[in-house]
Amino acid sequence: QVQLVESGGGLVLAGGSLRLSCAVSGSIVSNNGVGWYRQPPGKQREMVAAITPGGIKNYADSVKGRFTISRDNAKSTVYLQMNSLKPEDTADYYCYVRLWSVNYWGQGTQVTVSS
Repeated sequence: QVQLVESGGGLVLAGGSLRLSCAVSGSIVSNNGVGWYRQPPGKQREMVAAITPGGIKNYADSVKGRFTISRDNAKSTVYLQMNSLKPEDTADYYCYVRLWSVNYWGQGTQVTVSS
């Protein structure tokens, strides 16, 4: 059974920082693709950041230089460090793990950035 639980969201002023965490059940973080999507209110979901099974990190252009994705295999946790937050970053954030061509998603954590 694959379960993901996001945490760390909240309210922050523009320019501030948040660190999101995604606890993943099982020992699958290191071997599989993981990442983060977000969905702003009333808008489509968009990719934020990802780590491929080979360890390559990819970021959306809108967050490059501000966000950092990482993982801790021992803790089976994926992180998203978000710095220099902007109101445009306001969204529900979801982490995922890709396991044998199937994406497993958490229930999300809400991030609100006030100007």
